[in-house]
Amino acid sequence: MRANQWITSVSVVAIGVFLSCEPVLAQQINGTPGSPEATTTIEGNQLPPLPQKFEGKIERNAAQSTPYWPMRIVPPKGAPNVLLIMTDDTGFGVTSTFGGVVPTPTLDRIAANGLRYTNFNSTALCSPTRAAIITGRNHHSMGFGVVTEQSTGYPGYNSVMTRDKATIGRILKDNGYWTSWFGKDHNTPEFQASQAGPFDQWPTGMGFDYFYGFVGGDANQWAPNLFRNTTAIYPYVGKPGWNLITAMADDAIEYLRRITAINSDQPFFVYYVPGAVHAPHNPTPEWIKKISDMHLFDEGWNKLRDTIFANQKRLGVIPQDAKLTPWPDDLLKRWDQLSDDEKKMFIRQADVFAAYFAYTDHEIGRVIDEIDRMGKLDNTLIIYIAGDNGNSAEGSLIGTPNEVASLQGVNVPVEDQLKYFYDVWGSDETYPHMAVPWTWAFDTPFSWTKQIASHFGGVRQGMAISWPAVIKDKGGIRNQFTHVIDIVPTILEATKIKAPDVVDGIPQKPIEGTSFMYTFDAANGSAPSRHTTQYFEMLGDHALYHDGWIASTKVMRVPWDVAGAVPQDPATYPYELYDVSKDWTQFDNVAAKYPDKVKELDNMFWGEAAKYQVLPLDASLATRAVAPRPSLAAGRSAFTWSGEITGTPNGDAPSILAASFNYTAEVDIPQGAASALRPLPSITWAALAAVALACSRSMARKWRAKPWSTPSRSSCNGTRTSTSAPTQERRCPKITKSHSGSPAHWTS
Repeated sequence: MRANQWITSVSVVAIGVFLSCEPVLAQQINGTPGSPEATTTIEGNQLPPLPQKFEGKIERNAAQSTPYWPMRIVPPKGAPNVLLIMTDDTGFGVTSTFGGVVPTPTLDRIAANGLRYTNFNSTALCSPTRAAIITGRNHHSMGFGVVTEQSTGYPGYNSVMTRDKATIGRILKDNGYWTSWFGKDHNTPEFQASQAGPFDQWPTGMGFDYFYGFVGGDANQWAPNLFRNTTAIYPYVGKPGWNLITAMADDAIEYLRRITAINSDQPFFVYYVPGAVHAPHNPTPEWIKKISDMHLFDEGWNKLRDTIFANQKRLGVIPQDAKLTPWPDDLLKRWDQLSDDEKKMFIRQADVFAAYFAYTDHEIGRVIDEIDRMGKLDNTLIIYIAGDNGNSAEGSLIGTPNEVASLQGVNVPVEDQLKYFYDVWGSDETYPHMAVPWTWAFDTPFSWTKQIASHFGGVRQGMAISWPAVIKDKGGIRNQFTHVIDIVPTILEATKIKAPDVVDGIPQKPIEGTSFMYTFDAANGSAPSRHTTQYFEMLGDHALYHDGWIASTKVMRVPWDVAGAVPQDPATYPYELYDVSKDWTQFDNVAAKYPDKVKELDNMFWGEAAKYQVLPLDASLATRAVAPRPSLAAGRSAFTWSGEITGTPNGDAPSILAASFNYTAEVDIPQGAASALRPLPSITWAALAAVALACSRSMARKWRAKPWSTPSRSSCNGTRTSTSAPTQERRCPKITKSHSGSPAHWTS
């Protein structure tokens, strides 16, 4: 992997033509130095820059003295605004821009006004990709070998982003940009994500002036754990139909108007990362109806794959000789093997998923429309990436009305999904995810899904880029190999800002990605990729790409199996080998034909692994999620809350996993109400998810009415039950009184 090498003289774009110009790092001063209106660029080697020297005159009296103001720091002249957009859990075959059937007119617009990138790659998982995209370094280099909820005590996996690797937000901010972050923050360690902080690894502590979004891997879009900067906010209370996808677009638009009114000349960097289409799939009813009326999925997932594949060839986003990877008959049912009830329920799941992305794309379009309305679109670099990894297979083989239940191994039968959840799928009464075969289809033409780093179904993302003042090859397609770590060096080259050597007195590690701004020029449309080597690793699954070849380990654990046994020696996983210069989709495994190439790439992988903190490899999943890690609650056995505290993450909450505990609460019980708080009769395993949903619905309604009220426990008594599965007794918390007038006690 080549680190980005900054050069002091480059070619830049002027009115769409690449011309030679003065050195990028030359200081630019406007106005008379010392005057209030004077501005300057900075060299950028050190952030923040050293204090400017006072060049005025100071006598004993102001009347005989001369003032001298420090010059305001601004970016280089002509530096573009930057809008960096990335959706969540989106396979290559989802969007209409890359052959999918889900209408995405905003992404289509960016591609038509700029370039489509067909060979752009992620890390295969949320937090890791997000750490890489804002720093230009590999995810293990940033301590994000996995999501923060699975962090372990090794440098490549502890979810601690050390201060020798500044983010693009910090670099642009110190060079005079407005910087902001909207949507998902999955880069705050779980043990630092409470409202007590520390906040140095929250967006505002990583160089972003403004943050509006949620902290964690996912969020209920109807009632999210929402923050403005570091303060929890509850804008959805008392507002039925409120949805974060629209709200964050509204907030971004208001933010753009605000900063433009204050200083219209100062460029902005907006990092816009909605939670869609990560579960829960929460589009509005209007969008569900709109997509359902299109009947996009009535012919099932196998026909969908064929349709997407044909569209991709028609659009030219895959080679004409590309082969469609085979359907995994040993793992997934074909559509014609399903019952009518299964087909009905699964179509509903896909409709809601597609509505969620179409809705999100529409709201992103509103933000871009605002930039256009302000007259700033021409000099705005827009990077729109469909997905931080491939489509998610975490919804089980049959889908689920509650993703959390599915991750716990509790599956709701299709019969119960139809009976209890069909009409409310996607609403605030569900936390839904779709069946794995849809996921596989949405990753067309590749095999595998999110979590799988060795195969392109887990890492290949569709990306479109526009910059009207510069990119003139409108509608062009670029096939160069690129990676998420290349985004930061590309932005730095576009803004003519140097990667700093020192930040806050701390020497910086080199940027590890490679700028692909050279591809903006039509003359370089078919130029060889400058990113020639890239390792991949996630949960033990690994690969090494080099000059058109990729050695990919065989997938040893299906990503929807979250609780099964995993191999303890991922270092010995067998390799497959693909010549992706000729085999775009990893269809033909040629490992047996070229054993020396396999050995060469294997040796390269271990070199990269040592260089970028990839070791030790760990294939575990569930055990990592419950492994001990730092916590503000560590070592304590008693906890007292007074007043209202909301949104405490698991990382800072009392750990009651595999432990006995007592829960005592002081409550006021109205006259006659205690009799309603009785334990449930036995219920079936199949209804456990319904229990959780019923309770959560009650709590959600309470929160909308009064966000700090104590949820009623009596809601558990209305839970539906089923008799179709073996039973397991489960009781709601019960309340007893020790004696009259004393606090009641809840025990579990």
